[in-house]
Amino acid sequence: MDAATLARHLETHLRVATFPVGILPLAPGAPIPPKAKRPKKDLGVEVAICQSISFARRYGWTLAFSGDDLSCPIAKVAFGFKDRIDFYEKGSLAEGMYASCSEAGKAFEAALPRLARDEVSAVVVGPLARIAFEPETVVVYGNSAQVLRLVNATLFEKGGAFKTEFTGRGDCADIIIRTRQTGEPQLILPCYGDRIFGLAADDEMAFSFPFSMAEKVVKGLEGTHAGGIRYPIPLYQRFTAEYPATYQELERRWKAGET
Repeated sequence: MDAATLARHLETHLRVATFPVGILPLAPGAPIPPKAKRPKKDLGVEVAICQSISFARRYGWTLAFSGDDLSCPIAKVAFGFKDRIDFYEKGSLAEGMYASCSEAGKAFEAALPRLARDEVSAVVVGPLARIAFEPETVVVYGNSAQVLRLVNATLFEKGGAFKTEFTGRGDCADIIIRTRQTGEPQLILPCYGDRIFGLAADDEMAFSFPFSMAEKVVKGLEGTHAGGIRYPIPLYQRFTAEYPATYQELERRWKAGET
């Protein structure tokens, strides 16, 4: 299944408001797709990774970014574009904001998924329906009901429970790195930065999965759809409404033959 076909299935079953996004980390030396915009060169700004994903899902743009294009220090470290110096390692970024003390801050940084230094040279993101590359990861933003459909789909064949992990910060690492390293779908709770810079709305969540799971996800969406689990979720309407007392009195009088 190619990326465009997967996008059609996702949009048919989920009716999401923004484009599903394909993501590809590039190994050192791998070429950047020729039509990909470079944030610093082509847009004149340095960006956060969540901001780049937002360009892809809202504007339909394909962007490629390396460390030089990034403004977010956490992303630079997590994606191996910058060194994890002592100031970072000891929890300074989280202390006083997310963490009560440096030890808690240090634990936050230790829990954040990360790539090795220079493991990738750049990352490319673009709208799944139009990208000119095969993605490694797919991420879909939607409301909780739409994301629920994706959870249903991934459990369709095997059943059981869906498990995920996040720290409440650095969701770009959860989307791209944790999905890559575990080979498993991830439920994404947009972090504070994604809400400010990536414009994730209060009613949005996200769901990421390896592109290699495309056929399994589609089979799960189709199977659960056939079983009656669909979006938009239907409201129960097969009932007789109850009306105010005066309305009921009118009905009583009609039935009594009053003219």
